Amino acid sequence: VQLQASGGGLVQAGGSLRLSCAASGRTLSSYVVAWFRQFPGKDRAFVVRIDWSGSVTNSIDSVKGRFTISRDNAKNLVYLEMNSLKPEDTAVYYCAADTYYSNTYVHASSYRYWGQGTLVTVSS
Repeated sequence: VQLQASGGGLVQAGGSLRLSCAASGRTLSSYVVAWFRQFPGKDRAFVVRIDWSGSVTNSIDSVKGRFTISRDNAKNLVYLEMNSLKPEDTAVYYCAADTYYSNTYVHASSYRYWGQGTLVTVSS
């Protein structure tokens, strides 16, 4: 499966953005999908994950209540709705996928397929 992330941009603190992860080559319904983000000089860090059907999600505490992951398997898309954005959310965001529903889902190594990053910049 090939993944393409889009939707990043510049937004003021308190604003919203919606990222999209589009899949091609295989049906996305076979994959667990996650979003990671990478701060300058840091490794990619887990943000949120959604299971195959969209019924189970996992996220880090700092985005709970602000970020929502969802999927539309008919369109081969996964979304990350980001609200109440903070300057500390500024990062390059990546979508990742794998067929396995791993217990080590916070680790980048648990995902074999990655999209290119999309930059989110939140100004104060």
